[in-house]
Amino acid sequence: MIQDKLDSALLEEEKKKSNRTRSGKWAPSSFGRCYRAQYWNRKNEVKTNPIEASTLRIFQIGKLIHKMFQDILKSEYLPEVKIETPDVLGYADMVNIEEVIDIKSVRSFQFKLMKNKKKPYNFRTEKFENILQVTFYGKELNRKNGRLVFVDKDSLDIIEFSFPISEFSKEVDKEIGILNKYWFAEELPPASPRCYNGKECLYCGYSIIGKCKEA
Repeated sequence: MIQDKLDSALLEEEKKKSNRTRSGKWAPSSFGRCYRAQYWNRKNEVKTNPIEASTLRIFQIGKLIHKMFQDILKSEYLPEVKIETPDVLGYADMVNIEEVIDIKSVRSFQFKLMKNKKKPYNFRTEKFENILQVTFYGKELNRKNGRLVFVDKDSLDIIEFSFPISEFSKEVDKEIGILNKYWFAEELPPASPRCYNGKECLYCGYSIIGKCKEA
């Protein structure tokens, strides 16, 4: 079956990815999430809850959408710009002289929540982790603005949220400061789910029912 071949290919790709040695630095894409998960991720700890094929399919759609937008806007934005400090390593989706853009593909039900005019969506709280990621890039690249571009995976409809980098600069410094405090003390942080309305553990590779519970 073609479904089996697709899933097998994605699982094999994920296996190769998980076997690679990480940079040994914090990942901006994980900012705003559980401190313990970020700590283990930096230590290159083996994940006890492997990602399922169904989830990898969703991730693959996101990669395709990223590539499409980077290709469309390549005359205006540099894609995949590497940003590295002594403690952090990441790649900004798109950068020009004024701003940093990050593409976030989302499912239709979440996209509808963002578009709900009767109950305005609070991007500053609901997407705080994404804001931290973009703010780090903008801060290090000395850009004025950040922009999150949310794309409906079903329709390619778009919602954009822009903000000044300076608004969240101190929050990024605080995030890195807390992480480094645990890192240099070689102290395991407490389990602290901070995303997805407290449901972060459900999507964690270390999960509360796996390695995290044992700790």
